[in-house]
Amino acid sequence: MRKALFNRNFFIMLALDALLLAASWLLSYGLRFELQVPEKFLDEMVFLLPAVVLVQLACLYAFDVYRGMWRFTSVGDLLNILKALALSTLIVVLLAVLIYRFRNVPRSVVFINFCIGVLAVSGSRLAIRLFFQKYVPSNPVPSLGVSPKPSEGHRPAAPPRRLLIIGAGSCGEKILREIRDNRQLNYEVVGFLDDNPGKIGKKIHGVMVRSIIADLPFVARKTEADEVLIAIPSANASEMRRIVDVCKHAGVRYRTVPAYGELINGHVSIKAAREVAYRDLIGRKTVQLDERMIAAHLAGKKVLVTGAGGSIGSELCRQILRFGAGSLVLFERSESSLFEIETELKSEAAQTVIPVLGDICDTRHLDEVFRGYAPEVVYHAAAYKHVPMLERHPWKAIENNILGTWNLVRACNAHGVERFVLVSTDKAVRPANVMGASKRLAEMITLNQNLCRVGETRYLAVRFGNVIGSAGSVVPVFQKQIEKGGPVTVTHPEATRFFMTIREAAQLILQAAAMGGEGGEIFILDMGTPVKIVDMARDLIRLSGFEPDVDIKIEFSGLRPGEKLSEELLTADEHLMPTAHPKIFKLNATACDLALLNGRLAELTALMDKKDANAIRLKLKEIVPDYQPAREMEKTPWATPT
Repeated sequence: MRKALFNRNFFIMLALDALLLAASWLLSYGLRFELQVPEKFLDEMVFLLPAVVLVQLACLYAFDVYRGMWRFTSVGDLLNILKALALSTLIVVLLAVLIYRFRNVPRSVVFINFCIGVLAVSGSRLAIRLFFQKYVPSNPVPSLGVSPKPSEGHRPAAPPRRLLIIGAGSCGEKILREIRDNRQLNYEVVGFLDDNPGKIGKKIHGVMVRSIIADLPFVARKTEADEVLIAIPSANASEMRRIVDVCKHAGVRYRTVPAYGELINGHVSIKAAREVAYRDLIGRKTVQLDERMIAAHLAGKKVLVTGAGGSIGSELCRQILRFGAGSLVLFERSESSLFEIETELKSEAAQTVIPVLGDICDTRHLDEVFRGYAPEVVYHAAAYKHVPMLERHPWKAIENNILGTWNLVRACNAHGVERFVLVSTDKAVRPANVMGASKRLAEMITLNQNLCRVGETRYLAVRFGNVIGSAGSVVPVFQKQIEKGGPVTVTHPEATRFFMTIREAAQLILQAAAMGGEGGEIFILDMGTPVKIVDMARDLIRLSGFEPDVDIKIEFSGLRPGEKLSEELLTADEHLMPTAHPKIFKLNATACDLALLNGRLAELTALMDKKDANAIRLKLKEIVPDYQPAREMEKTPWATPT
């Protein structure tokens, strides 16, 4: 630490401050006596000079003024200078009283010296900051005033891109400051647009708020803007749609700052800017969480997440660490996915992150993991989820979604886990496919541990719909089809689905888990209004700059085996109850004969080993009466004929 502080820059700034403060003391006398200092004051002026300067330098050091990086001078740094010189002035007054009893030391000189000293020292820091902003690139400078030599063949930087910022609020102001502080971003902000008439014509750090958002095409032409940044994190879906339409009409590239819920710790940065995505247009408001409740549930706890490398699992991991979990075990069977989420979390989190490459179907390994890491809370997000794939391979749904869950439940009971949270799906309600039936059976296995008083672990399930942007979801599929020029294939013109963002789903799962009471409950997330898949396809085509059915065709392929026109969130015999959170509802699961259920699981296991697809469907129908198998059961080369 000593070596880091006492470097060349420290001594340069110390010498500069000494000169400025000495000049300030002498100038104070000059101003007091109109540049004609009486002879009787000269001795005290010269005698006190070194003492005054040393006291001021010591106070500046004590207030950490010399630890600041002056290219990033802030209001906090200037306040430290003010406090340091105020304290030094009091000490100088005390010295003058003790030594001279304030004779031949004019009181006004002390006050003038304080004012000039603050201006001189603060001004030097601001001058350094302005110099670096204007002349020195952001990346690394070896020492004060010495910039790296350009390499041979160095090409001059490209001219900065001219940027218009939509939104003259705090977010837009922070973006402007970041661009000015970091010249390597290579942007020049040429104006703001805002619909608040009181802001039109005003300036933010010298940049004018030029007009309302609807005038973007005119303003973009006038300023020769290359790009537009939408800096309104609080914008709702209708506002975003309107702004996007204006940007398209203007014919300039546009990007957006993410919503506040997506920003890490709420910090706004131009580096977080991204292309406008479909999730910005679906009309879902930012989730309001009871963060105290979630933190109380997770703070200091040892947590294990299965499927930690998946779309939902990885976001759960980020949020779990954000809410203060003591340690986190990442249980994942995909080597690449596990490596990616481990690398990300370890670079950002202070807590212990433990990657485990494993499979929930491996009971021996599960037992070793639970014995070795003793998790207190388990989030089970590992599952097969692709409906058509599991219709072709139903034994895999049995192995992973059902028996894998059963293995986890037994491990939790054996090792005294406090709470187990199953991530379920709306496809478990009156299932029409193997995937939905397997998740319904996973719910039954999980919740009946509490309903039948097995062990001390509290079990609950969280049921929700489709997640936008998750691996294999419809949005990435449509985007790839659009990139290829179409056609975009939709199953049915009337098909609808519930949608929410990955982050929203993960946050509501944590909220529901924190609300879990005695166990045996299913929590249902408010999915909002179902969205027509064909409307989603049209929105994505327009978002890509094309017109549906003109530039990109939409074709209807028909419902695939196991698919329904619409999804439901609860069955007829399930009764929804409100909770303390407006977006979360609760229903109590129906108890069943656990011994009978265990026997049927043994029968399912035998059919799984035989890869008997039709028999598996019939057995699932027997266990889950609401299950309506797809009429079209495609024969597979592995199926045992019946």
